[in-house]
Amino acid sequence: MRWTKTITMVEAHAEGEVGRIVTGGVIDLPGKTIADKLIYINRTDDSLRKFLVNEPRGCAQMSTNLLLRPCDPTADAAFIILQGDKAHAMSGSNSICLVTVLLETGMLEMRQPETVVILETAAGLVKATAACSDGKCQRVTLDMPPSFPLLMDVTVDVAGLGKVVVDISFGGIFYGLIDPAQFDLELTAQNARKLVDIGCRVQRAIGEQLEVRHPEISALNGLSYTMFVGTDAEGRMKGVTVQAPGRVDRSPCGTGNSARLAVMHARGQFEIGETRVARSIIDSEFQVSIVGDTLVGERTAILPRISGRGWVHGIHQIGVDPSDPYQLGYMVADCWGEAFDLLR
Repeated sequence: MRWTKTITMVEAHAEGEVGRIVTGGVIDLPGKTIADKLIYINRTDDSLRKFLVNEPRGCAQMSTNLLLRPCDPTADAAFIILQGDKAHAMSGSNSICLVTVLLETGMLEMRQPETVVILETAAGLVKATAACSDGKCQRVTLDMPPSFPLLMDVTVDVAGLGKVVVDISFGGIFYGLIDPAQFDLELTAQNARKLVDIGCRVQRAIGEQLEVRHPEISALNGLSYTMFVGTDAEGRMKGVTVQAPGRVDRSPCGTGNSARLAVMHARGQFEIGETRVARSIIDSEFQVSIVGDTLVGERTAILPRISGRGWVHGIHQIGVDPSDPYQLGYMVADCWGEAFDLLR
């Protein structure tokens, strides 16, 4: 081999959602803060994201996480989430993957029965509490960023669908929350392609018609995903997050449920101190709760807590030959769905 770049990753998933962790080959990115580094990827140099995420070295159904040295001296590790459209500030499932990898590979010392890891993200510090036994990270509980509704019961005009009612809410990133009853759709794996098509159309409409800005963190602007919010046959919370460029999150979604809890609390549907189970499209589960409230700017916000499990399932090394015509990879619409419309 004559690779000009070599990157090592540990493969993990959290309740079904794959989150690869880059553990070698990337030293750092320009910027004084993790938010600066996020902006650098999204606005200045996107080549590393494309190299890691695009085919043939990546695929649509996963995230790749850049493990970075923290800028905040109180943090144990920092990271940025890379996906098919751009770099994102925060993810609950990827945080669970990261903590599981850090502890089970020995990059951070595992303490039993509990290890606390402080993660630095572009959305702020996240406290992760890992329940550990027999060398295994059994469960990770995340104290998520303060979450709040931005807009509730707003109507957008969606191409091919007409008027759709959504809530815009922040859970570490911004979500457009959609009631699937508007489309007479159940949140099942069999309906995944239909949900993706609707979710991508709604996301495009929100981007064109609504202003989405965090009141305090300038790096956190614009909608990241849409999420269908409903219940299963037993009445438990069920949600399906649609991620650009056209696929569904396999996990229940940590940031999505944080955004959902903020809206539910504002409507009097979820109380501080309450805990429920939230299920995914493959029926994997997170425990979700609200542990307090606070203010973000002048907005009332909740303090969500998300708990789930992660598993390490491989170690992966990738590189690039200088003669390879696909140095930064490629996307094809059979797998990447709405990539070309959402990314242009």
